[in-house]
Amino acid sequence: MKNELDSKFLLRIFEKIRQHGKKENDEYFLEGIKAFTDFDGYTLYIEDALVKLRFGFHNQYTFDYESNSHYEAFEKKLKHIDQSY
Repeated sequence: MKNELDSKFLLRIFEKIRQHGKKENDEYFLEGIKAFTDFDGYTLYIEDALVKLRFGFHNQYTFDYESNSHYEAFEKKLKHIDQSY
């Protein structure tokens, strides 16, 4: 299944988690979502307990999840963060 999320949306969510979340080491936590980058900062990771999102060069991204309901709940969390912060 192909998931369609806008790259600007993903970058905005990452920044909101970084600004408003709790920092532990090099990871940020907000509303059950964890956000971090790889060592050089070129790849962003946004995840919860059931869904992992990797976002990198040329606005390419991949998801890892087991069921559509997990993805839908994850997307709902991201939209909540976007609207609340």
